[in-house]
Amino acid sequence: MTYLVGGCVRDLLVGINPKDYDIATNALPNEVRKRVWGSYVIGRRFRLVLAKRGDQQFEIATFRRGSRPEDFMDEEEQPVGDNFFGTPEEDALRRDFTINALFYDPIEDELIDYAHGISDIEARMIRMIGDPKTRIIEDAIRSLRAVRLAHKLNFTIESTFRAAIKETSAEVAKSALPRRREEYLKFLRHNDHVPSLCELYDLNLMEHLLPSLKAVWDQLDQRDIFINYMHRMEEITWNNKNPIEIYLPVVLAFNSALQGDPLLENKRDKFMKDELGMFKAETVEVLQIIEMAHSLPKIEAFKKRGLRRQASFLSQESLHYAIRIARMELSLPPEELSFWQNSLANLN
Repeated sequence: MTYLVGGCVRDLLVGINPKDYDIATNALPNEVRKRVWGSYVIGRRFRLVLAKRGDQQFEIATFRRGSRPEDFMDEEEQPVGDNFFGTPEEDALRRDFTINALFYDPIEDELIDYAHGISDIEARMIRMIGDPKTRIIEDAIRSLRAVRLAHKLNFTIESTFRAAIKETSAEVAKSALPRRREEYLKFLRHNDHVPSLCELYDLNLMEHLLPSLKAVWDQLDQRDIFINYMHRMEEITWNNKNPIEIYLPVVLAFNSALQGDPLLENKRDKFMKDELGMFKAETVEVLQIIEMAHSLPKIEAFKKRGLRRQASFLSQESLHYAIRIARMELSLPPEELSFWQNSLANLN
């Protein structure tokens, strides 16, 4: 038996076009690999199969269950990682939220619902499978994921689950920064992610995840500057597949809120590297864009450069971002903005 499972089923039911499709089956990974051409087994903790079709990639996982004491009795044949295979129902009930535990059989055109996810989708509710507090302590990233999905889907977090998120908010700081970074990127891909940030603040998650931003949020004037800047940045069309364009608006808003603070650079560096989890190359590029935006009024200095140096300056990708920012901020007089736009046009 083979089903579509998880987020793709959920999204189809709420009218969203899924970005990817996950598949679950009772076949073991090596059996899948033998039957599906162009596929290969990956992972150690979670062994699954990847299959490529054109530019699309599909994950095919074997139904899993939780471990049992008897699984560890045979020392010679202990499963590696989390590779305890089970039934569809066991697989569904070990997932995080009821709305993510739905299976769809495309052959029979049938929805399979072991966790009452359909009723929660109808109620537009995010509910944890099992005891919320216990499940958060197992994996605190679930708190972040719940907030993100609530705003993506315009759903409500079930009250017991919401209380558990707030009570266990410190747990999320124990999660690995790369996993938090992955959730932040998904947060920041939303058209309007300010409500998500407000929710992180209200649930005490911001205090443990993004303390530098929490310090901004605590000051009403700085919070207003940050939020207004973020809303203005929404006027620009960003490529939400490029981490630079995802991170740039929030870093610029942070920069704007703390203008005049003598410790701005130190706070900004900590915010980018230690809290958002930005890679070194990303922080360098974002800071270069900010610096270049500040240099745009120095037109006379630019004109004094030789033609080769001028062409080198104009060919930098950071300049395109800097001009878009200057246009949004209204930080340049129209004639200066036209100068840079015309210079770029002549270069091409």
